[in-house]
Formats: sequence, C-alpha cells, structure tokens
Amino acid sequence: MSTPTDGLSEAEKDRLHAEEMRLRQAERRAERATKKERGGLLMILTGPGKGKSSSAFGMVARALGWDMRIGIVQFIKGKWQTGEKHFFRRFPELVTFEVMGEGFTWDVQDRQRDIAAAQKAWQRSCELIVDPEYDFVLLDELNIAIRNDYVSIDEVVAFLKNRPRDKHICITGRDARPQLTEIADLVTEMTLIKHPYEAGFKPQRGVEF
Repeated sequence: MSTPTDGLSEAEKDRLHAEEMRLRQAERRAERATKKERGGLLMILTGPGKGKSSSAFGMVARALGWDMRIGIVQFIKGKWQTGEKHFFRRFPELVTFEVMGEGFTWDVQDRQRDIAAAQKAWQRSCELIVDPEYDFVLLDELNIAIRNDYVSIDEVVAFLKNRPRDKHICITGRDARPQLTEIADLVTEMTLIKHPYEAGFKPQRGVEF
C-alpha cells in the first residue's frame, strides 16, 4: 500500500516513491527466486468474448521474435481469408499454417464433412506436436470441434497428457471442456461486455479477421 503523501514536497514524494519501488523490487526478486524452470505450457483461451484467437496469434508473433518454429492448425475457419493467414504465411521458413476446417457449420451444412475435416485436422495437430522441429503449436478453434463432438475429448486429453514437454501448445475456442482446462497450465476466459456486431455492425477487416 502506498504511503500517504498529502502535504509533502515533490522531492519528498520522489524519495518515498523510490524507497517504495526498491522494496517492491526486492519482493518481486525474492518471489521469482522461488519459481521453477519448466518446459512448454499447455494454454487454453476460451470464453464468449472476442480476443481468443487474437491473443493466440499475438503469442505466435512473440515466439517468432525469438526465431521459434511455429505450427498452426485452424479447425473451423475454412477458406475464409484472414489477416493472420496473410501475415504469418510471409514466414514460410518458421511458420507452418494449415487451414483444415471446412468453414462454419451453418455454411457447410454437412455434419459428416465437418467431422472428417476435424478428424484430419486433429491428426495433423498430433503430428506437429510430436515433431521436434516445432517449438509452439496453435490449435485454433479446437474447442469448437470438441464441443460439437467432431473430435473426442477423451482422445485429446489422453494425447495431451503424454505430449512432449519441451514445447508450448495453445488451444482456442469457446466452451472449453473441464477435462481440458483441468490439465492445462494456463486458462484464460474472455468475457463479453460489448461487441459491435450486437449493435448491427459487420465484422471489421483487421479487427475481426
């Protein structure tokens, strides 16, 4: 808690601030000293709010900054043109970007076709995860494929429990199953407060896709 500074001169406020920051720095360093080094993280980004894929692709950009090799599998979006697809395909030597969904279920209107596409995408995901060449694997909208029973939650959980521990895996999509969040290292739920689509606006290029 900050020290009250009412009635103090600017110089006194500066001195108290510096002292408080030194104490906070010592606390943070002591806290970090108790933490362990570890390998890759299993991360789940879920919830009804916007930002799940956006956050995941932000981590992909961060990993690229460290010259990490990235594998991306998109389960749902299909042939829809997106900014992330155009951008990350500029790095073919570091990014494998595979769009394996058939599109939104209301557009495809063929459950067996959706199931076949999701199964194929999951098999490709497993290949990327076990491939030692990859450091970070993003499974975009896998939660949706699981929710729709296109991919078995039991199969996904069993595989991820025995995954290589030296790479990061990020899974996005609404309605993440409890069995999946239970084994994850990081789970973030995006909450919806307001969205322009609800106000009658179409998805915006560069923001939504």
